[in-house]
Amino acid sequence: MGMHYISIFFLLFLSSLCKSDDQLTQAKPLTHDDKLVSKSGDFALGFFSLTTSNKSFYLGIWYHSLPGPHTVVWVANRDNPIVAPLSAKLIVTNNSQMVLFDSRGHNIWMTPSNITAGAPGAYAELSNSGNFVLRLPSNTDIWQSFDHPTDTILAGMRFLVSHKAQVITRLVAWKGSDDPSSGDLSISGDPSAPDLQLVTWNKTRPYCRTVWNGVSVSGGTYLSNTSSILYQTVVNSGDEFYFTYAISDNSVYTRVMLDHTGKYKFLAWNNHSSSWALISEYPTAACELYASCGPFSYCDLTQMVPTCQCLEGFETVDDANFSNGCRRKQALKCGNQSHFVALPGMKVRDKVLHIHNRSLDECEAECRRNCSCVAYAYANLSGAIGMADPSRCLVWSGELVDIWKATTGGESLYLRLADSPVYKGISSVKIIILIIACVLLLTCVCLVWMYKYRAGTLQKKEKQKKLSRGYFSTSNNLEGKHTEFPFVSYGDILSATNFFADSNLLGRGGFGNVYKGTLEGGNEVAVKRLSQSSGQGIVEFKNEVILIAKLQHKNLVGLLGSCIHEDEKLLIYEYLPNKSLDVFLFNASRKHVLDWSTRLKIIKGIARGLLYLHQDSRLTIIHRDLKASNILLDTEMNPKISDFGMARIFATNQNQANTTRVVGTYGYMSPEYAMGGAFSVKSDTYSFGVLLLEIVSGLKINSPQLITNFSSLITYAWRLWEDGNAIELVDSSFVASFRLHEVLRCIHVGLLCVQDHARDRPLMSSVMFMFENESAPLPAPKQPVYFAQGTCADEEGREITSNSVNAVSITTVDGR
Repeated sequence: MGMHYISIFFLLFLSSLCKSDDQLTQAKPLTHDDKLVSKSGDFALGFFSLTTSNKSFYLGIWYHSLPGPHTVVWVANRDNPIVAPLSAKLIVTNNSQMVLFDSRGHNIWMTPSNITAGAPGAYAELSNSGNFVLRLPSNTDIWQSFDHPTDTILAGMRFLVSHKAQVITRLVAWKGSDDPSSGDLSISGDPSAPDLQLVTWNKTRPYCRTVWNGVSVSGGTYLSNTSSILYQTVVNSGDEFYFTYAISDNSVYTRVMLDHTGKYKFLAWNNHSSSWALISEYPTAACELYASCGPFSYCDLTQMVPTCQCLEGFETVDDANFSNGCRRKQALKCGNQSHFVALPGMKVRDKVLHIHNRSLDECEAECRRNCSCVAYAYANLSGAIGMADPSRCLVWSGELVDIWKATTGGESLYLRLADSPVYKGISSVKIIILIIACVLLLTCVCLVWMYKYRAGTLQKKEKQKKLSRGYFSTSNNLEGKHTEFPFVSYGDILSATNFFADSNLLGRGGFGNVYKGTLEGGNEVAVKRLSQSSGQGIVEFKNEVILIAKLQHKNLVGLLGSCIHEDEKLLIYEYLPNKSLDVFLFNASRKHVLDWSTRLKIIKGIARGLLYLHQDSRLTIIHRDLKASNILLDTEMNPKISDFGMARIFATNQNQANTTRVVGTYGYMSPEYAMGGAFSVKSDTYSFGVLLLEIVSGLKINSPQLITNFSSLITYAWRLWEDGNAIELVDSSFVASFRLHEVLRCIHVGLLCVQDHARDRPLMSSVMFMFENESAPLPAPKQPVYFAQGTCADEEGREITSNSVNAVSITTVDGR
C-alpha cells in the first residue's frame, strides 16, 4: 500500500513538470501531430490542411469543440505553406522568439525579435479567448496573435485601426473558401482619414466603406438568434483609434470576419442547426459598393429595395445607366449667389477635408468663401471623452461620390446649390401689366359687392339641399377644396344612444364622453360627444372630421358620420367592442388577456398606423396625443389609433412647426414640444416610445408602482437597460409566453424612440424596419436627461400646473 501511494505521488510530481496542454515551452516544441488546447477547450492551435490533396499545411488556431470542418480564426504562415509537415515544428528560442521550421529546417514563420527580451524561460500560451500569447517568465507579454489578425476578429480582440494617424491593423480575406493565403480583398482604416472611415479594398482600389460617427467612445448592440447580445465599442483616444466587441454570454461562439467575397460579417454559432448563423453583414445592396451610383448621387437604403437617387438640385446624366451619376440643374457661381440645403441621414466621408476648431457658422463660412466647396457637414462632439477639439467640420470640393442615405444614424449634409435668378428693376412692360392687374382687381371687387347678397342666398339654399341629402360640407384649407361627409341627424343620435344614457357610456376622454349607439338597421357605433368645456371648438372638430375621413388604414379608427346641432358637436365612429388599450394594460384583473404575441401585434400595428400618418398617406399628419387610451382594440385585438382632434397637417416640404399652445398628455410629450412648442413626426416617435415601454412593462409613464427614486418609466427602463437587467422590466403577467430576443429588441427600440433630441430618434419607417428585420443591428440608445416631473393633468385633462424641467419653465401647457 505504501509503494502504491509513492507511485501516485511520483506520477503527480512528473506531471507538474510537464507543460500543460495550452502552453508551448522551450523544453518541448509543437510537432505536426500535436496541438495546444485552451483550458476551456474552446480553441486549439496546431497544423492543418484544407485541401484533399494535403499538399499545403498551415499553423493556425481554430474552434476546437465545434463539429465538422475546422473553423479557422488565425493562420501564421498563410502565404508560406508547409509542403512536407512530418518534421515541421514550432519552437520557443532562447532569445524569446517563436520560430516555425519545415522538415528541411527552413524558417517558415517567426515572431519579431525583441531586443528587450532574451531572458530564458519564455513560453507561449493559448488563452480561452483564442489569443496566442508569447510571454516572459515575469508575465510580460511580448507578442500576441490578437495584434496580428488574418481575416477574423474575436470577442475581446482590440482592432487597432490607427496609431498617431497611421494605419496599423488590416484584415485580409482568404483567397478562396479553402485557400487561406492572402486574397485581393482587405479592410483597414483609410490612410487619408483613419479616424473617419473603415475601407474595404480590392487590391489598392476602394471596394466599399464603413463610416465612423467620430465620437471618442460609442457602441452598437446586436441581437443574435441565440438571444445573446453583442456590443461593439469604438474608441478614439486621440493617438489611438480602435474598436472591439464583447458578448453577454461567453458560452456562445461569435466572430467577425471578412470573407473571400468581400462581405464583412457578424456570425454566431447556432447549436440547434450546428452551423454559423449570420447576424449582420455589409455590404447588403449593390449600390453600397464604392461609387456605384456615380457622382452627386446616393444609395437610398431607406427603401425596401435600395436604389440610386440624385441629390436635391441634381438630375440624372443617363437614365439608362445610373453609374454615370447626376449633374446640376443650375450651375454654381462664385460669390453669394448660392445657398445650402440640409439633407438629413446622410453618410459621407470620402475625399474630405477635416478643418479643426470651427463652430457651425465658421464651418459654413469656410465652405461659402471657397468657390470649389460643394458641401459641408458639422458635428459638435463636446460630450465625447478626452477630445481636445470637440468640433468636426468636414468640407468637400469637386464631385461628391459614394453617399448613402441610411435608415438609422447618419448626419445632415449641407449641399451647396445655386440661387434662382433674381432680376432687379421693373421694365415698362411690367408697369403696364401692373396697371391692368389693378384695374381688373377693382372690377372684381365691384362684381363681388354687387352679387354678395345673391351669393349668400344661393349658399343657404345649397346647404339646406345638402342636409336633405344627408351630407354637410366643410372646407379643407390645405388643399383649397370642399369635401362632403356623411351627416347623421341629432334626433337619430339621441335615439341611438337612448338620449346619452349612462348605461351606454363607453368612456370619458379629454374632450368629452364616448357612448355606444345602435342606428336604424342595427349598426352599432361609438358616438363621441364633445363637451362645451373641452376646449375643442369648431376648428378642432372640423379638423378631426377632415383628417379621419381622408385616412384609410386598418390601424386607424374609421369615421362613419358626424353631426353639428347648435352647441353640440358629435362624431360617429365604428364601434370597437374591446374599448381602449388602457382598459386591459393597466387593469390587474384583465392584463393577462394581453399575452406577449398580442402585445407585439399591438406594438407593430400602432407603428404601422403612425408610419401611414407620417409617410404613406396623401398628407403628412402629426397626431400629437398618442397614448394608451387613444388606442382602440377590435374583436381580434388589432389596434386602431383614434382621437385626431389635436392632429396637425404638414405641407409637403415642411419638417417641423412651432406653437405657443402646447396640447397633449403630459408624460407622452417630447422634450422639444413640452418645453419649446416645437413638434414634428419625431414628437409622435417619442410618444410611441413611451407607449411601447408601457406595453412591455404594464406600467404607466408616471406609475406609482415604480421602484422608489425613479421619477418615470423612462428612468426606470434606462437604468435596467444600462445595468444589463432589462428583463426585469417585463410585465409579470406574460412572463411565461414571451421570447427573450423580441422583448429585448422592443425595449431597445423604445429607448431609441424616447431619446432627448429629435435628431437622435428614428423615423417610424426605421422603427418598422427594426421590427421586421430582427437580425439588423440597432444603434445604442443615448441616456435620457429630460424626464417629465411635476403635477399631471386631472382625469378630464383640463388643467395642468406649471412645471420646471431642467431649469426650463413651462408656463403655457394645455394638458389632457
